[in-house]
Amino acid sequence: MLISCQWFITYHFIAHYLLIITHNKSVRFLIIIPAHNEEENLPFTLDSLQQQSFKDFKTVVVNDGSTDQTAEIIRKYTENDPRFETLDLQKSAHQPGSKVVNAFKNGLRTQNTDDFDIICKFDADIILLENYLETIQDAFKNNPEYGLVGGLLYVEKEGSWVYEGNSNKHHVRGPLKAYRKECFLQIGGLRETLGWDNIDSILLENLGWKEIVLPELHVKLIKVKGADYTIRPADYYGRYFYFLGLNRFLAYVASAKEAAKSKSVPFFFKIIKAYEACKTDQLELKISKEEQKAINDKRWKMLKKKWLKM
Repeated sequence: MLISCQWFITYHFIAHYLLIITHNKSVRFLIIIPAHNEEENLPFTLDSLQQQSFKDFKTVVVNDGSTDQTAEIIRKYTENDPRFETLDLQKSAHQPGSKVVNAFKNGLRTQNTDDFDIICKFDADIILLENYLETIQDAFKNNPEYGLVGGLLYVEKEGSWVYEGNSNKHHVRGPLKAYRKECFLQIGGLRETLGWDNIDSILLENLGWKEIVLPELHVKLIKVKGADYTIRPADYYGRYFYFLGLNRFLAYVASAKEAAKSKSVPFFFKIIKAYEACKTDQLELKISKEEQKAINDKRWKMLKKKWLKM
């Protein structure tokens, strides 16, 4: 009886000790940054990484066929900081969504993911707060159900930095994705298609993970002044809704929403035309039938909750 009691105490002491070690263990970030002709913006992004309070990360900057001084700028960091590496690619085909994911995947292949805990896809034109990685790390360590975490994007407008407002405040935007590695692997990584940064969110939630936005983390997104990135051509939306895997009904509803934003009935029909053209051509989707069903189920639930009050 005494031996059993001693074993019980020893077992729980060891278990508690391992729990403390695991909780206090520093996680390691792998940051992949696709970059094409970003000579003006990239230094701000890489400087903000060097200034992070959390130091345990590796950054791979993928130079995607740049014709400006991007390669020379990257070299300044790789030659002086071992945490920075680079990969040079020939310019990939300019297909919205697929181009940046293709560059990301090429960068990811240069690393052994077993060496990392968090996998990030960052854009080459963002500026992070000094505590950004540290706060992301704490969120993942303290919440094992978190699969995707990020801050909010802010853009410069009339001399001030204001919330971009190009998406809801519960969605981690494409320029600043940070995935728990286990979650990233379970969803099959990123898809080389339009809508990749919505597909990931839906798939991870379908698997029981949570997508979390930390509103206190303001991330500056450097853009050409005066450019309105919320306006897209109708063809873009039609292709986006198709490659997202939306069925015809949900695609039409989404098209009507975008047309309402533009206050243009013809815009609705142009989106539909592009969507139907994709269906007629039977363009390949980068998601499985099961994943497509999960996406449509999620969108339908959102529609019922927001518009039908069900």
